Amino acid sequence: MERGLDRRCAASVLLVATLAGWAAGRESGAEEPPNVLLIMADDLGWMDLGCQGNERIETPNLDRLATQGMRFTDAYSAAPVCSPTRASILTGQSPARLNITNHIPDRPSFWPDDARWLPPETLDHLPLEHVTLAERLRAAGYATAFLGKWHLSGPSAPRDEGLGQAQFAPEHQGFDLNVGGCDYGGPPTFFDPYRVHNLPSRDPGEYLPDRLADEAIAFLREHRDGPFLLCLWNYAVHWPMEAPAELIEKYRGREGPGLNEARYGAMVEALDAALGRVFAALDDLDLARRTLVIFISDNGPYLGVADAGPLRAGKGYLYEGGIRVPLIVRWPGQVEAGTTCDTPVVSTDLFPTLLEAAGVEVQDDVPLDGVSLLPLLRGTGGLEREALFFHYPNYAWHRSNRLGGAVRAGRYKLIERYDDGSLELYDLEENLGETRNLAGRMPQKASELRDRLKAWRAASGARMPVERGG
Repeated sequence: MERGLDRRCAASVLLVATLAGWAAGRESGAEEPPNVLLIMADDLGWMDLGCQGNERIETPNLDRLATQGMRFTDAYSAAPVCSPTRASILTGQSPARLNITNHIPDRPSFWPDDARWLPPETLDHLPLEHVTLAERLRAAGYATAFLGKWHLSGPSAPRDEGLGQAQFAPEHQGFDLNVGGCDYGGPPTFFDPYRVHNLPSRDPGEYLPDRLADEAIAFLREHRDGPFLLCLWNYAVHWPMEAPAELIEKYRGREGPGLNEARYGAMVEALDAALGRVFAALDDLDLARRTLVIFISDNGPYLGVADAGPLRAGKGYLYEGGIRVPLIVRWPGQVEAGTTCDTPVVSTDLFPTLLEAAGVEVQDDVPLDGVSLLPLLRGTGGLEREALFFHYPNYAWHRSNRLGGAVRAGRYKLIERYDDGSLELYDLEENLGETRNLAGRMPQKASELRDRLKAWRAASGARMPVERGG
């Protein structure tokens, strides 16, 4: 209880200080902080949008968003699966530091029967001790809403009596409104009735992305005077593969490079259409010019239905197909329209980026693994960072990945396999598909990156796999 009181007191002090700063800023003519619309797709691959080069799937609204802002070509999710990436955005800390490295909950059923090495024990929730992005912005006067997939509170987490909701749900992590956010990794169905306890039936047969778009538009109307943080974290395009029948029929026969399954193409287009209505509402409510919009995916695509090519592998793997994701940022007056950026960035960077954009200081006494992207967004400079690091000491649900870590430094990427210490080194500028392992030909570079990865793990307190029976 004392810890909870400390957090509330700290939040109150932060609110007073921030509001005082805003008042001074207004008197001096400084701009007011932006509204924030943070959109995340689930399991959408790097190559699944038209603006990324996909010629089989139609995404006109997200393509238009890219022409209005900046598209990052080398953006990464903090992990090849969903829960760790979500936690990284909310805290600015790496999955390794958070000890949330797999989709929640990690299960022994993921482990191969003959595995010699087993994953370390990881958390099945985001602890309340972390002061989230929503809590920081709410303390700064923002209205906050969460719509869609949360997946940061495991089914074994304590429940609020009478509510049936985990104690680590969005409403306990800084969000005033929570619609649909629970411990589900995917909805029982994408059609109303959804069988999600805080997403009551409204119109039987309605498609979930459309429902969430309506909820988002209602929030925008209510809080049009701002500032607000709206996290629209869609369940789409996660399993189950369900989409409106007319769109599925539209994509039958389109399968080929860029699309493995008609249902998947239909889901992506349906999500794009729903987001288009939200973007239109921003225009209609005269909010677009005052709103920072971010679109990202939580990891690579599920290979059973999607085609990640030219990237290797997909969701659950440390290859580019598992962790390289689309990222688009629109901020009128701050981000030049129609620009691209090839600087490597990661989902963890969104936390300090949004705090700085809102004029909220980062806490000096809390570890921070992300960096603010404002210099890139505003075109004022680069990032003082030499490498990105990844830690996935877990088996994905498909059990076919190997436990490992990775580092991206410039054009080179190293993957270290924790089961036998083997190394894979790739030159991403020359070999984006990661088909030519250079570790044997460039042993010094491989050793250098392995040492940097090891040092980062030590500094992050990363937990390592354990030998079975050891």
